[in-house]
Amino acid sequence: MATGFAFMGVREMAGLFARKEASPIEVLDDVIGRLSTLEPKLNMFACLDLEGARKLAQASEQRMMRGERIGILDGIPTSIKDLIAMQGLPLRSGSKASADTPAALDAPVTERLRNAGAVLLGKSTTSEFGCKAVGDSPLTGITRNPWNLEMTPGGSSCGAAAAVASGLLPYTIGTDGGGSLRIPGALCGLVGFKAQFARIPIFPVSATPTLAHVGPLTRTCEDAAAVLSVICGYDRRDPFTVAGPVPDFAPGQPAGRPLRIAWSPTLGYARADAEVLSLCEKAAKSFEALGHHVDVVDHVMDDPGDIWTAEFYAGVGTRLRATVETAPELIDPAVLEVLKEAISQDMRSYYDRVFARYAFREKMREFFEDYDLLLSPTLPTAAFPVGLNTPPGYEDRSIVSWVYYTYPFNLTGQPAASIPAGLTSDGLPVGLQIVAGAHDDALLFVAASAYEPTSEFTAQAQWPTIV
Repeated sequence: MATGFAFMGVREMAGLFARKEASPIEVLDDVIGRLSTLEPKLNMFACLDLEGARKLAQASEQRMMRGERIGILDGIPTSIKDLIAMQGLPLRSGSKASADTPAALDAPVTERLRNAGAVLLGKSTTSEFGCKAVGDSPLTGITRNPWNLEMTPGGSSCGAAAAVASGLLPYTIGTDGGGSLRIPGALCGLVGFKAQFARIPIFPVSATPTLAHVGPLTRTCEDAAAVLSVICGYDRRDPFTVAGPVPDFAPGQPAGRPLRIAWSPTLGYARADAEVLSLCEKAAKSFEALGHHVDVVDHVMDDPGDIWTAEFYAGVGTRLRATVETAPELIDPAVLEVLKEAISQDMRSYYDRVFARYAFREKMREFFEDYDLLLSPTLPTAAFPVGLNTPPGYEDRSIVSWVYYTYPFNLTGQPAASIPAGLTSDGLPVGLQIVAGAHDDALLFVAASAYEPTSEFTAQAQWPTIV
């Protein structure tokens, strides 16, 4: 089902509002109409607040008619992932173990979007506490991929990705504790941008406070820039927040010099499907045509999966300890298994991995002394059937370690994004991961936005139509 506003980007929609050629209420009505068709097929939302959205759209329309629009996001509809607080709606985190009490306050990202005039439609689905890299949870069931309804959109920001890839919304807000923006970005043909750790503040405190990131899912780098310009910046409620200036994410800026780029098909430990490797290698070579120097680097690191697992699941396990011990039947069985193992760690083992993480971060800092950017596949495979926790052929990996490529850069906190690279022979998207050095968000964005118009995906892709 497609209408005039389906698949419209942030800047295009903002232009219509600025010229008074469309209104926020008109757009919201169109979104609600399409939602009635798309939601039963995709299952994108944990909860909706259409009455609240209408009030926000009405206020935006009044500003528009007075010529007082707040900024580029004013009047544009979006959603917030259900790992992020939105005042008046429950924060369930995809879990039956959570309370359905309405949140008393907005998270900083929600607050900033609200203050920017965004029309907040509701909360998007997530795997339970973001613990799986696919799109299902005991609370909300299975979220599906708009490119093929039998396939997963990836996770944990599954509903957020499905809403953008289906054309329902121009952008959505997700989280990324081990790849949860980049994973569904890759499987749904989207830009999933994980900025520098704490570039976007988080509050209330995450279950994984040193790994969690918040960010946008969009169809273009240009739209990602528009959202990042609003949601980045210091907030005293998050003690980790970067206090420096927000990077300039303006699209179309040149790199200013030839970049030193490493292309690593496996990072040194991953295994990926041949078709994924072929598409990503072709994408990496295109950076040479853009005037940059690209080296093949087979070994970047040893697999830091055990370091990430110890930190991430210990945090979630501690948050859910009472449920694990007294009502384990409420928790996704695959998640329960890893949580039990994580919270059984002894203190020495845990801190061995904490210090291993610091050593790993130093190794990556040294790597980026030699290279400006690192390219890799975002994932080893394209989308696979719903209901599975790992792709066929990757059953020897855990519910997150099968992704291979994304979680290392939550351990380091450095900027990383997934950009569409092309389509498989089955018509499913494949993502290229671009990683920059610490705090070099602007350079990552320059490279991604320069590559985007040259990609096979941009040339080939026709967004899916769901009827």
